[in-house]
Order: sequence, then structure tokens, then C-alpha cells
Amino acid sequence: MQLTLDSKFATYTPPKSQLLKWVGNKQKFAGEITKCFPVDFRTFYEPFLGSGAIMATVAPKSGVGSDIFKPLIDIWQKLKEDPSELVEWYAARRNRLDNEDNKEVYESVKASFNKSHNGADFLYLTRSCYGGIVRFRQADGFMSTPCGTHMPITVETFRKRVNEWKSRMKNVIFLNVDYKEIFEMAKPGDLIYCDPPYSHSQSILYGAHAFKLEELFEAIESAKSKGVRVALSIDGNKKSGNYLCDLPIPQSLFEEELFISVGRSMLRRFQMEGQTLEAEHVSDRLLLNYSEIETFV
Repeated sequence: MQLTLDSKFATYTPPKSQLLKWVGNKQKFAGEITKCFPVDFRTFYEPFLGSGAIMATVAPKSGVGSDIFKPLIDIWQKLKEDPSELVEWYAARRNRLDNEDNKEVYESVKASFNKSHNGADFLYLTRSCYGGIVRFRQADGFMSTPCGTHMPITVETFRKRVNEWKSRMKNVIFLNVDYKEIFEMAKPGDLIYCDPPYSHSQSILYGAHAFKLEELFEAIESAKSKGVRVALSIDGNKKSGNYLCDLPIPQSLFEEELFISVGRSMLRRFQMEGQTLEAEHVSDRLLLNYSEIETFV
């Protein structure tokens, strides 16, 4: 069944601004996506946390945000446990721009991060790398994204964002685990939102961790059988050059779907090195393993 946006969904308000600059960030579309979420869930899970845009929009009374990439989870845990120190992480690097060149600072922080992965360096890199694209070389696992052309936001601006985001995430537990563990944790009545790596670009993105879409579908099927509701954002019609990606979605696994246009792909802009992107549009398919009738009676 095709959903329409005039249906009666839950209403959530996204944060005013991003905490992390992140390719594929759903913040601009978080209000639209979360309209399809039920209002009666128990615990909200987001196992591919990334920028945290959906989690922060929902601001659940009980939530679990997780990711397999530890430096990312280090940032979120610090936001909850010691937000002032998170600001200091950023300030220690951003304040170097008072006396050093933007690119020099970036390359220095990137070298430090590649020597020893850590949340403090990673935080600054997400805010200063090109387009928020956290790209890793497959050969040695080193982050290879060049410095962005923009100046990173000021420390005071970052502090204000931390203040907003810490209140939205106050009821969230952050875990450095694989998404399969989250699916095992979820109980009947819980809601899981998944925004996994795009199937045709994930090999270069943060950490280049192995990910098989078929295994995620199996986890969603198991969740559905025990009464756990799952919303999945995934490639809809993604045009890459002359190649149109069409994913083999299992029949009967999902009850509803909605297409959300997310505009031109920043990752594609990076790959094409400034070439025209007139034909490079991305649509996300939002798939629900529950139906509107079952959820919103």
C-alpha cells in the first residue's frame, strides 16, 4: 500500500541544526519520515545511528542508539555523560584556526585520528571534512576525505547545538554494537528505525564495514514475527550515471512504503569531482513492516 502524507501520523519536530555534519544526514527529512512512526511504541531503537537526526527528532522517553563504529558512539556517549567535555573536544581543535591554516589543522587532526581512532578527533573531522563524507581507504582503513572548503562552525555555535541535543538525547542509551544485537534486544511493542549504508556506496563509507542487505531483511522478518515494528530507509530509485539501482525487496515483508526525494547526492558530487549533477537525484524508500491500520486505530 502506498502511504500519503495526509494520513494521521505522529508529529515530531527536528532539531534546529545538525550536531554532526554527515553525508546522508536525514535531518531535513526527519519530520517527514517520523510522520510514519506510531505514537504507542515502548522503546525506540536506531541501530545505524550516524548523525542521530531521527533519534533526536523523536527524542524518545526510552531509546537505544547504536553503531558498529566506536569513535562515533564515543561522541554520543560523551554528549550524554559530559556535554561540557564534548565542547572542549571540539574547542581544542577548532581554536587552532586562530593561528593555523584550516587545511593544516584538518590534516593534523586527520593524521592523529588515523594513528589512533578516537571520538575527539572524529568529532572535528565530521564538522570539517568535505561534505561530511567520512570515507576510508579499503587498503589500510585510513580516513581519506579531504578538507572541506567551508570553515568549521565556531565553538560557541557548537556549544549551543550541544545544549539542544543533550536534552533530546537524555533518555537514550548509546551502545557500540552490531545492528543484529539490537534486533535481538527489541521486544514486542518496540520500534526500530534503520538507515543502513546505501547498498551501492557503502564500501567506501565510514569504516567500510561488511554489510549484507539480505541479512538485514532476515532480521526485520524475525522482528516482525515477534511484534517489533521496523521502519527502514533504503535506496528507492537511485540514479548513478546511467545505472538505476533497483533493490530486491522480499515480498510480504513490508506492509507500507513511501518515497521521499532527498535531492542530489553529496557522495555522488564527491565522486564526480564537480561535474554536473542535474541527473543525479536520490530517492529514499521508507518501508514499514507494520500497517497504517494496525498502528493508528
